Formats: sequence, C-alpha cells, structure tokens
Amino acid sequence: MTPTSRSGPAATTSPTPPALTLEDRITGSLVGAAVGDALGGPVEGYTPEQIAERHFGRVTGIVGPWHGDAWRTARPLAPYHKGDGHVTDDTLMTHALIRVYETVRDHLDAYAVADHLVPDLISHPRWIPELEAEALPLQRIFLAEKWLVTRLHYGHADPREAGTGNIVNCGAAMYMAPVGLVNAANPAAAYAEALDIAGAHQSSYGREAAGVFAAAVAEACRPTATPATVVDAALALAKDGTRAAIEAVCEEAVRHTDFEAALRPLRDAVAPFDTVGPDYRSPSLAARRPSRLHSIEELPIALGMLLVGAGDYRRTVLGAVNYGRDCDSIATMAGAIVGALGGEAAVPGPWAKQVAEASRLDLHAPATALAEVTREIFMRDTALRRVHETAFIALSPKPGVTA
Repeated sequence: MTPTSRSGPAATTSPTPPALTLEDRITGSLVGAAVGDALGGPVEGYTPEQIAERHFGRVTGIVGPWHGDAWRTARPLAPYHKGDGHVTDDTLMTHALIRVYETVRDHLDAYAVADHLVPDLISHPRWIPELEAEALPLQRIFLAEKWLVTRLHYGHADPREAGTGNIVNCGAAMYMAPVGLVNAANPAAAYAEALDIAGAHQSSYGREAAGVFAAAVAEACRPTATPATVVDAALALAKDGTRAAIEAVCEEAVRHTDFEAALRPLRDAVAPFDTVGPDYRSPSLAARRPSRLHSIEELPIALGMLLVGAGDYRRTVLGAVNYGRDCDSIATMAGAIVGALGGEAAVPGPWAKQVAEASRLDLHAPATALAEVTREIFMRDTALRRVHETAFIALSPKPGVTA
C-alpha cells in the first residue's frame, strides 16, 4: 500500500473547518490527549473481553478503578488510583516536556532532555493524581522513563545516545505530541526533532515511533488535514517495522466503521510486529528488544482507530480504550491526533471538566503556554530562513556572469 492508495469510509471524512486557529488545535490536542489517558488508565492491561465483562459492556466514559474500593492494595495496580478521571504518566510526561519548551523557548534536542527534563523529574515535587499527593514525578514514572535519570543524571551519558540499551517501548512516543504541535503543519520537521529528543530516552522502533507520532500530530494541525492525510504523513516518514505495522493496521482499519468489529482484526494485524506477545502482563522473551522488523503496538492501533472513528473524538478514543492492553497510551496518542484535527470543541466538555477536576490539573494552562512558545519559534524560524535565502541567492551565479 502506498501513502495515497487507501480507500474506504475513513478516507471520505470532511476536512476540518479552516477557522480553527493554532491555539484551538494545540488546546484540542493536549486536552484530548489527557482525556484519552484518563479514560484508558483504569482498563490498561486487560483484554477487550475482560473489559466488557468487568463493565457489563464497553466503556463509554470515565469509569472507576478496576478493583473498586480495593484499589489501594490490589495487585499489580497498588498504590496507584487509576480511574475516576485521573491522568497517568503519559500526561505527566507530556506536561513536563511542555515546561522544557517554556524554559528553552526554541526547538529541543537530546541535550534539552538532560539539561531540563531530567532535573524537572527529580527536583520539583508536583501533584500526582494517581498517588493523590505531591511527589517527585520520578516516583510515578515507569522503569523506561527512570532510565533517563539513571543514564543522564547519574551516568552522564552522551544525551544523543543515552537511549541505547533501554527497553524498547512506547515510553518516548507517548509524550511527543508537543513536538508535533511546535512544528504544526510540518510533519518532516516534527519527525526530525522528535527523533533527536527521543535519542536520550529510546532506541530502535521506540525512538522511531516517537518521530512518527510527532509527525502525525503536526499533520493533524494542517487546515486541510483529515484522518487519511494523517496516516499518509505517518507512512511517508516511518521506517522499517513501524511503517509495515502502520500499513497493515490501517489497511484493516478502513474496512470498519465501528470499533467493536475492529477490535480483534486490528490486534491480529499488529500482532506480527508486536514484541510483547498475546499476554500483556507476561511479555515474551523477545519483548522490548531492538529490531528493525518490529514496532510498538500503541501507535499503529491509535492510527487505525483514527480511521475507524473517521476523526470523531468519541468513536476514535473509545475504540482505543476498549482495545485494552496499553490502552491509556493508545488513547493518549489517538486523543492528541483527533484533538488537533478538530480543536477543543471536538473533545466532550463534560469529560474534560471531570478529568481536570479529578486530576486537580489545569489542562488549559499548558496549551496556552505551548501556543505562545510555538509562535515565538515560528517567527524565529522564519527570520532564519530569510537569512539563509539571502545567503543562498548570493551564492548563486548571476545571469551572464562567469566565474
């Protein structure tokens, strides 16, 4: 399948109205990502069948903890209060990266991760919704994120290479939406910047997914973007197993308009590329190892659900949530993309309000800050391009003049 060969129900989606501003799209993306994260958190790690049995059908909104009031001691979830509208580490890391953009006020690279993101994680207590307490973000993030602290703070590794040796998963990709937003409507630039940033965190297909996800978000900000063009942009840049996995999942996704019917076929499509294996809580021996043939599961499924849902926030994100497995990260990615496509109005207001109140987070402040920084960066980039253009013209031979 080539980037322009898709057909089916998802490819006929009407373009997003051009009236949406940069601020609309950034807010929609970040709020949409946080809401998706909170929706998926309580059912992360389970199968679609287990989710349906536990909730007497599909999840259709914000739900409570899987183990009810026993969440404080239930394994393997304790001590985290997942559910009730609480965001997870996906949102915490996304907001941390935005704070780095606020500080640097320019494009980021792996050194910015070492100089600013790592100190943020280990030095500044913040409200952690799942812990219902102020704590260092380091106390909430997963082992693949703690790797950043070990390698960069204690090991003084070259930031551009620090991700080598880490387990390969979606840890870097899950918080790369801000990179796509800073490079709004420029997928190639988003891809390159995210690859640089993610070099401090991941290698192999984990790093590749970070670049492709950022590119998808950047494309979703384009005024004429549709779900199909988002997938096209991802395929145009993706390499190796990541590209193959996206291609396989999206070829299947365009056959469906209802996520219920798509749950098993999409899992079957991504399974050959997934290293975790059928039992999410008991990964195979090949899990999370570098490979040019494999892909993380989360990004291809998020893009597939985007096509199944035809860009509608509820259909897209609820499809991601009910897929199970790592569904908080799948729904985070899907929510970021579809939120950028449709703006804040696309995200159900009651869900956003409940998540903000339950998590005790201002979901709009990071978007406002990032939009301001994004405009600053664009103006600086434009000025630098003009300087380059002038210099390049001066290097070009004039008509009729010989060397």
